[in-house]
Order: sequence, then structure tokens, then C-alpha cells
Amino acid sequence: MTVSFGWGPAGARALAAPDADRADGAACVVVVDVLSFTTAVGVAVEAGTAVYPYRWRDESAAAYAREKDAVLAVGRRAATPEHPYSLSPAALRAAPAPARLVLPSPNGSTISAEAAAGGATVIAASLRNAGAVARRLAAHGHDGAQRPLTIVAAGERWPDGSLRPALEDLLGAGAVLAALRAERPDLTLTPEATAAATLWTATKDPVAALHGCESGRELYAYGCARDVEVAAETDASAVVPVLVDGAFQEAP
Repeated sequence: MTVSFGWGPAGARALAAPDADRADGAACVVVVDVLSFTTAVGVAVEAGTAVYPYRWRDESAAAYAREKDAVLAVGRRAATPEHPYSLSPAALRAAPAPARLVLPSPNGSTISAEAAAGGATVIAASLRNAGAVARRLAAHGHDGAQRPLTIVAAGERWPDGSLRPALEDLLGAGAVLAALRAERPDLTLTPEATAAATLWTATKDPVAALHGCESGRELYAYGCARDVEVAAETDASAVVPVLVDGAFQEAP
């Protein structure tokens, strides 16, 4: 079984779906968006919330939340004491847990949708549950066939909309890949996946890297340093959120 690594929605689309050169699409796509989509998903699912990813941050999100009888997460700056639900993992941890939450995210949610459209099992991973995700992948193998596993780092966006590779997501993906390689040395990692795993292993202080990377500095500037702290809680969680019927829920 091959384990591959790619970036962004286009990477999820290309790696998850079958094509002329690869008869089978990915059995499983692991989405990594450390600051902050998959960290927020993990925190919410830990509290018992079913999280519905949604691609667009527009008026359609409110209609979708009503359709799902769910609370709608708003932008960090739009959150209030009465409605504290946003993409902020720290705010989600402090707030009462709703039964259902719609979480808009142009990157993490779009990758989840692209992967699901290709028929793959979709898992949300972050630094907080990297080891747990690796153990699940190693134990289950996702149908036991030889279909590949794919780790997709979300990255960020430049002002023109193009992908900005993000160090925090490369480290998060590398943490999953390094742990998976330790659990299952028989698996074949592509060179890209091997490089990500090697970077994680070679990073002496990943917490400092998370705080000092561009995305981390941006959150500090927004007054959201606590979100970086939560995201840096490496292997603090054993919860593995899996996308089932449109919502991330704890894997059985």
C-alpha cells in the first residue's frame, strides 16, 4: 500500500480520485489544517459535537446550518459572548458544546468535500491527534485493499487566491506520516510523504515553529495566541474525527 502526500483542494482532487494512470482512487484522505480547521474539528468532536464542514463563508452557510438544525460558526471577529462559535479552537473549547456545528472553511472544508466526492474515507488530523490518526490508519488499512492512503496539507492562500504552502500543515502531515511509518514500516511512502515525515522528525522544537511560522504570527496579530497554543498540544487527543453523512464524528 502506498502513502502519498499533497497540497490543497487540487491535490485532494488529483490524489483521491481514480484516473487513467491509477485505476483506484485513495481509500482514505487525511486532511491537515492545523491553524485552524482540523484542530477546531478535533476540539469540537472531542466535546461530542458533529461538525459539518462547509466550503463557503457567505449567506448560504446560514441556510445550510438551518437545514442541518446546527449552530453556524462565524468569523473570529464576529463571535460574541452570546455566540462564541467560530473557527477558533480555544473558543470552541470554552463554549458549551452544541449537538451540531457548521464550520465554514475555504481550505479544510473544500479539501474534505473533494476527497469525499472521490469516494474516500475522510479523516481530520492535526498535531493534537497525529498519533491517534496514525494508529487508526495502521490498524484498519481502510478496506484492506491496496488502494493508496493520502495525506493532504491544506496550506493557506496568497491574495491572488493561489496556494501558499504553510509550515504548520507540513509539520502536521509529517507528524502523522512519521507515526504511521513507525507503526507500519511495511508501507511505501512516496518521496513527498517521506520528506514530510523526515521534516517532522528533524524539527527540534515544533511548538516554537508553530508559534513562529507565518500563520502563527498572523493569529498573534489578531489577538488569537491561545489558538496557536491549543494547536500545539501535540498528541493530546485520542479522538479521530471521520466524515460520516456529511459530518465529522468520532471514529468508533
